[in-house]
Amino acid sequence: MKTQKATSGLSNAVLHHLANKLPVSRWQRDLTDSTVLRNLGVGIGYALIAYQSTLKGVSKLEVNRDHLLDELDHNWEVLAEPIQTVMRRYGIEKPYEKLKELTRASVSMPKE
Repeated sequence: MKTQKATSGLSNAVLHHLANKLPVSRWQRDLTDSTVLRNLGVGIGYALIAYQSTLKGVSKLEVNRDHLLDELDHNWEVLAEPIQTVMRRYGIEKPYEKLKELTRASVSMPKE
């Protein structure tokens, strides 16, 4: 992931410069446009390397299923939004208000 950070930083710097430089120089008939435009590929190339590095790093990640399930057991309220969606689908009135009352209570929610 270190490669990703470095190359995305370079890409952002080059492309940011192009985004700031080109509109101004177009209005002023600046002759540096061609020099600046030659570096468009450099910025995009760095971005591509950063994306590839990110995908490589993400492919090495492993989900800690036990930890996720434990977190979910202790924080059921994170499911409030998807539950609201299902409630709306089945025509239950005021799903937001009903779940707001349930999830903002100071007591923990039961699994049932």
